[in-house]
Amino acid sequence: MHDTIIIDRRGLLLGAGTLGLASSLPLKARAQTPRKGGALRIGMADFSTSETLDPTLMDSQFQQNLHWQLRNNLIEVGPGGVLIPELAESWEGSKDAKSWTFILRKGVTFHNGKPFTADDVIYSFNLHLKEGSKSQARPLLAQVASMKADGPNTVIFDLKDANVGFPAITSAVGLYIVPNGETDFDKGVGTGGYILEHFQPGVKSVVRRNPNYWKADRAHFDTVEMICMKDATARANALLTGQIDAYNSVDAKTVSLLQRSNAIRINRVRSKAHFAFPMMVDQGPFTSNDVRLAMKLAIDREDIVKRILNGFGSVGNDHPLSPAYQMYSADVPQRSYDPDKAKFHLKKAGVSDLKVQLHVSDTPFTGATDAAVLYKAHAAKAGITIDVVKEPEDGYWSSVWSKKPFCATRWSGRVNEDVIFSLVYTADGIKAGWNETRLNDDRINRLVEEARREFDTEKRRTLYAELQRIVHDDGGSNIFAFSDFIDAVSSKVTHGELSGEYMLDGSRAAERWWFA
Repeated sequence: MHDTIIIDRRGLLLGAGTLGLASSLPLKARAQTPRKGGALRIGMADFSTSETLDPTLMDSQFQQNLHWQLRNNLIEVGPGGVLIPELAESWEGSKDAKSWTFILRKGVTFHNGKPFTADDVIYSFNLHLKEGSKSQARPLLAQVASMKADGPNTVIFDLKDANVGFPAITSAVGLYIVPNGETDFDKGVGTGGYILEHFQPGVKSVVRRNPNYWKADRAHFDTVEMICMKDATARANALLTGQIDAYNSVDAKTVSLLQRSNAIRINRVRSKAHFAFPMMVDQGPFTSNDVRLAMKLAIDREDIVKRILNGFGSVGNDHPLSPAYQMYSADVPQRSYDPDKAKFHLKKAGVSDLKVQLHVSDTPFTGATDAAVLYKAHAAKAGITIDVVKEPEDGYWSSVWSKKPFCATRWSGRVNEDVIFSLVYTADGIKAGWNETRLNDDRINRLVEEARREFDTEKRRTLYAELQRIVHDDGGSNIFAFSDFIDAVSSKVTHGELSGEYMLDGSRAAERWWFA
């Protein structure tokens, strides 16, 4: 028997202390007993016509929401970053945090009637590790040396090195559990609260409540329909006229208009989400750090937060951690708009009259194109010419992001610091296609590994502070803003405390909400 460290899974907070919530939902409504029934209709802003239900191919918020209607993870992230047992009812780690044992929930069945077992977990995780996989979970699972079942209800993960935060990784996007041997993923078979009836990529999806769902207090709607609606004005009009019951990615400039209607509620949640214009450090002219610094100094972050986010957010500082993360460092100097200093770095790089193309659409976030136009005006004062290239909305994530050397992006944040740094800033992230700037720094790779095996909170904080400084000083992440999540919801819909992990209550609105 291993000496073990037992994690208090219901009380484990991941940066929860700084998450905030502002909503017009009355406290009385939050205390209501959920009611079953009704058809929820959601307008979705982020989608693609090329989407599938393959867990390893995740592009959009539409996919993420649909997966969590149909499937479950081992662990769920609740409001405030609390880890909640899902298909795993408990977990514990060895004393050195190199081996983790998950006890699985008994009596759970898939939509097709197959019992859920440890073999399903191992098969589902191996999908992301197979040769050629482009799954965003692949760099997160690179640390796994082996997986084995100890009977039908126990899975043991042995790691290559210690990771005190490994359980949180199992909650990640993509790590949904599917039946062992499943290859036709578009059937949507899972253990989730809803069963797939219709899925037309780029158009809509329809699901119906799973009558045998193992969570008795979840999945209250009879049906849930998600409708693809790229235009922000169209989404607002659809809610105002009662064609839908909720939508995400609210244009901040329309919030005051929507709030005039008693039939609509605005849900605003402080989040870990950041907006950026990433630069590929292996592509000219961004191979020069002085050029990258000039580009970071040539953007007026406060102007964008004020005029594009309408105040629903805060300025970014060119690294991915906001105060919503436990290991956020306030000691990294805040970078501000300084055209003269930008010119100094351009001269140091031997570059004059810098001209670059910035590829954008409003797919990453509502207002991305307007933000790029503002950036163009800011940068002109530093002698930088930005040509804003408007790209098609459909296919943006597959054809523009991580393909063009300078583009717009959005990251919703991740469950903990290890996940966001491993995915976006390491060599493993490059291999998996998720390191959007292609920054490959031995110091970062080493520090990420050291932080995983450090038990002492303050020492781990020091390691993450150094990671933030390196990305801030040398990286290609021009992170100009952290954004609040703003969803618009019919007053007929109610819910409990909202999650700040993703839009629409952590992408689990269909499971967590109900009609009043």
